[in-house]
Amino acid sequence: MADEIKNVEGDAAVQGNFIWDFIKEDTAEGGRFEGKKVHTRFPPEPNGYLHIGHAKALCIDFGTAEHFGGICNLRMDDTNPTKEDVEYIDAIKEDIKWLGYDWDDRFFYASQYFDQMYEFAVELIKKGLAYVCELTPDKVREYRGDTQTPAKSPYRDRPIEESLDLFERMKNGEFEDGKMTLRAKIDLASGNFNMRDPVIYRINRLKHHRTGDKWCIYPMYDFAHPIEDALEGITHSLCSLEFEAHRPLYDWVINNISVPCKPRQIEFARLGINNTVMSKRKLRELVEKNYVSGWDDPRMPTLCGLRRRGYTPKSIRSFIEQIGVSKVNSIVEYGFLEHCLRDDLNETAERTMCVLKPVKLVITNYPEGQSEEFEVENNPNRPEDGTRKVTFSRELYIEETDFMEEPVKKYQRLYPGNEVRIKSAYIVKCTGCKKDENGNVVEVYAEYDPETKGGNTPDGRKVRGTIHWVDANNCLDAEVRLYDNLFTVPDPDTGDRNFLDYLNENSLEVLTGCKAEKNIAGAKAPKSYQFMRHGYFCIDNKDSSPEHLVFNRSVSLKDSFKK
Repeated sequence: MADEIKNVEGDAAVQGNFIWDFIKEDTAEGGRFEGKKVHTRFPPEPNGYLHIGHAKALCIDFGTAEHFGGICNLRMDDTNPTKEDVEYIDAIKEDIKWLGYDWDDRFFYASQYFDQMYEFAVELIKKGLAYVCELTPDKVREYRGDTQTPAKSPYRDRPIEESLDLFERMKNGEFEDGKMTLRAKIDLASGNFNMRDPVIYRINRLKHHRTGDKWCIYPMYDFAHPIEDALEGITHSLCSLEFEAHRPLYDWVINNISVPCKPRQIEFARLGINNTVMSKRKLRELVEKNYVSGWDDPRMPTLCGLRRRGYTPKSIRSFIEQIGVSKVNSIVEYGFLEHCLRDDLNETAERTMCVLKPVKLVITNYPEGQSEEFEVENNPNRPEDGTRKVTFSRELYIEETDFMEEPVKKYQRLYPGNEVRIKSAYIVKCTGCKKDENGNVVEVYAEYDPETKGGNTPDGRKVRGTIHWVDANNCLDAEVRLYDNLFTVPDPDTGDRNFLDYLNENSLEVLTGCKAEKNIAGAKAPKSYQFMRHGYFCIDNKDSSPEHLVFNRSVSLKDSFKK
């Protein structure tokens, strides 16, 4: 990643970032990790699919380790069995590999440390630093008091032996859910409410995807996470900014249990993008209530959704690298993500012609039954991609918008009496059209000039319009899906209304009967093309088949992002 970062124009990461500055200090002579290899971790909770926001954390965790010649673990934070599932674990692994990162043999589960976590909790009780509490969650909040009036639980001074006995009985399943918790004994007067005797264990009789029914008590994240980091030898625990207020608790846990490694937590700003939501709960609601077709719906900000839409690993990594790493939360324009994809596909995508809303163009003076081939380049940016042959005959398909019987001002395409270039072929002059009983144009008529092969104009006459086309006698049918923002407002979470109230009813347009060059036959995902004049499209990795080609528009040709 370090080498790639240096090649990103305008990337602030070329000079490094504040995380790297901290790590340099820590690994320098006399630093807290002098002589140690930098060791990070990416710890997603397997209760949903990764989205573009996770991609930022993922790139920072793995990329920082790569930059310093260190290593990065992948760990499933599966301490809460409520929504966790093997499906999500497999999807997370796939997404990380797709982005170009690997964890080698350093794959872990938080749940594999449940035994040690229990023993560390016992250690805290024995030190007088934890106690079993019987307050309900509402009462816990009440007894925490406010900033001026802290109050303690009536169970805070419970004898150590009694807490040890009750905690073991909690583990053995003698009490119902919610009856008791284990709380750390820290500082009731702290201005940081996370330090006011936080709950570190709760009773929760749910079957765990790995441990089954072995446990009926589960550790809270703020207790489990520092232990996991310490046991794995993590040097730098990089996390998003909302955990900054939890850092004192993180440090308290690792400083009061018997672990040799004392990781350092560093926080960075989360990634926000307009016209979407990135809450897993809200994304799950979109899926479960069928507002989208699934987690991989191309309108979703999930990595699998972006992949299905045609986003490339390079475009996403470039996006993450260019927005940089900061301590200030901000919202990034979705148009910048599209800009990064457009930059990548402009260099790599094969060009082809596809008519999305076809109408037949009949060249009346072209010999019937005749056909010829034209050689066209596959990608003007990559001569090594070579050329392809496209056939031309008497009947072509053109876009219905490329003909107007009564043209508007400055219209430069086909209308009676006007000439246009048929891209790479000939200049034609429109002579009229045919309509059906409803007044819809079903055929357009034109005559071609044989002296203008390849679009040349030997007599120097000016022809302003150029249109794309496909040979009606040598083309493929395709379904094309055009996507727009899933929400109609930049911030669907704003105001008092439900975010679902802002869903864009026109976020998907499905076009059937599209006509495409035959060269796309047999194309498979993740193959991308530039459909001339329309944008960049990819084969749908789920619904497309050789018998029924389906293309998703990844991004339009026009770049709306202002640098």
